[in-house]
Amino acid sequence: MKMLTQALSLCLAVALTLAYPHDHAHDHAHDHPHGHEHHALAVYDRCQGLEMDAVAVNEGGVPYFFKGDHVFKGFHGNAELSNVSFAELDDHHHLGHVDAAFRMHFEDSPADHDHMFFFLDHKVFSYYQHKLEDGYPKDISEVFPGIPDHLDAAVECPKPECDEDSVIFFKGSDIYHYNVKSKAVDKKDFKSMPNCTSAFRFMEHYYCFHGHMFSKFDPKTGEVSGNYPKEARDYFMRCAKFSDDSDHLERERCTRVPFDAVTSDSAGNKYAFRGHHFISKESNSDQIKAATIESAFKELHSEVDAVFSYNDHLYMMKDDHVYVYKVGKPHTLVDGYPKTVKEELGIEGHIDAAFVCDDQHTAHIIKGNQIYDVDLTASPRVAANQRPISAFKKIDAASCGSHGVRIIVGNHYYNYESVMLLVAGRHLPEQHKVSVDLLGCDH
Repeated sequence: MKMLTQALSLCLAVALTLAYPHDHAHDHAHDHPHGHEHHALAVYDRCQGLEMDAVAVNEGGVPYFFKGDHVFKGFHGNAELSNVSFAELDDHHHLGHVDAAFRMHFEDSPADHDHMFFFLDHKVFSYYQHKLEDGYPKDISEVFPGIPDHLDAAVECPKPECDEDSVIFFKGSDIYHYNVKSKAVDKKDFKSMPNCTSAFRFMEHYYCFHGHMFSKFDPKTGEVSGNYPKEARDYFMRCAKFSDDSDHLERERCTRVPFDAVTSDSAGNKYAFRGHHFISKESNSDQIKAATIESAFKELHSEVDAVFSYNDHLYMMKDDHVYVYKVGKPHTLVDGYPKTVKEELGIEGHIDAAFVCDDQHTAHIIKGNQIYDVDLTASPRVAANQRPISAFKKIDAASCGSHGVRIIVGNHYYNYESVMLLVAGRHLPEQHKVSVDLLGCDH
């Protein structure tokens, strides 16, 4: 009986431990062994509306969203422990959470330019390509004199977006503009701004996160214009479901999450796919519509890798399979599909992007930075004429039409007059913003 009682007591203790969330603030006040063991209980789902502790963009343009002792890299995917990428944060200071973070823009100082700075209590860490710089961590007051400890947020502000290359620091309602060259501090009074729990600069726009909402602001004046605040997960995260109040069309037009695939059919109807949703525009209308992929392509469900249109059919690639739909209302899956990419197009999946130009019979298939040609009139079809695309390491989506070949990478797109010029190009053509220039968003 005594053994049974002890066993029941142990089970109850374990159950109570799992029933309550892990208290990082409590951990932060005690010594812990370093390593991954003491991080294991935290599980974060950014699609549940998290308040992020800090946000910064790395030197490759990938946003890092920090929560507790974890980091989300990019706009989708699970969180990983921060000490996997930034081990010294744990070595020097148990990582309960990062207070603030930013990537420095100061081309006059190569020792600081493009470095990521992390703030924990009264210390600052400087990283370059995930390696801690010699001499760090240091006191915040040593590196950024006049800036207080225990910050809430920080964001870089390069010239001319600010009058001089600067960093904007936030602590409660106090806002400090720090001139990185002169080290002068100008305390600002941004009356229209909420208190930022994190902040970051993306595509030359400035975002203040407060809770799980965000507002776009002018870094010089603090002015918040437009319909804000908005839900952060609607614009900076790829989720299967969103809040009940989410404006689906606004979100799918203006989110920062890149498209997975784009195409237009022979009737001139345009489609753009992302995650579980897509937007479409009929050729005889200026109206853009948003819907779930499952509602129009139920067998496909979600997560398209690449799409092209040919002979009134949409060829939709997901993982290593191709789904072919007859264009219509509704779209109907052709009998015998899905088939493997290898069986249908003569090339192994996964496919990053694909397109067919008007009145042609060649599908151009992009994998990584390689492009292949598939003659769609041949049987069996074979991927041939492999060439490198030197200007891009990876392409998210591509299409071909009256604009020529359009390449989408992240939140930007580039136009080429022909496939030949895309392959021959060594330098990027003019860069355009997908959300602003294609979809009419304000950011």
